[in-house]
Amino acid sequence: MSLALIDYGAGNLQSVRNALKAAGAGEVAVTADPDMVRRADRIVLPGVGAFAHCMTALRSIDGMVDALNERVRAQGTPFLGICVGMQLMAEAGEEHGRHEGLGWIAGTVRKIEPADTALKVPHMGWNDVVPTTSHALLEAGEAYFLHSFAFEGNDVLAQTQHGGPIVAAIGRDNFAGVQFHPEKSQRYGLALLSRFLEWQP
Repeated sequence: MSLALIDYGAGNLQSVRNALKAAGAGEVAVTADPDMVRRADRIVLPGVGAFAHCMTALRSIDGMVDALNERVRAQGTPFLGICVGMQLMAEAGEEHGRHEGLGWIAGTVRKIEPADTALKVPHMGWNDVVPTTSHALLEAGEAYFLHSFAFEGNDVLAQTQHGGPIVAAIGRDNFAGVQFHPEKSQRYGLALLSRFLEWQP
């Protein structure tokens, strides 16, 4: 099984690669080559930073968005988005203005505004992941979060709490995304990555 970990200059790639290997992945290709993405059996899109910057960086790789749409949307290859990589699955993000995402899931990424103003943003540290529906990848547990913007929209798989509910995971069919960082979430994160490696949507 080949796994493409997409390198578009917007993720802590080595940590994610190490976590995937620890979870049981064999070949993990860290790549910016759309043709390698087209050949991959599984695809992981990491992401750290601002939505607009990450989306611009992804689009700047000639053919990468087309390769993702072909392999994931048209051909059903299992896909996992991590943190901003999850957010890019949305229709749009509102960090530094409104910017178009991949549009795979209806919704928008907006700034976190906790009802309790004593709570700080970014939402940072360990917090509960509470599944909202049954899904092969997700179990209840604690994961590590670090983000100031959160998804609002359809196909929510799990939530957490930070002065109100915040989306922790989204997905449908063969693609899913998590707002938390599995590579920083110790046993919980490694277990999720292991399930992703075995996932047959």
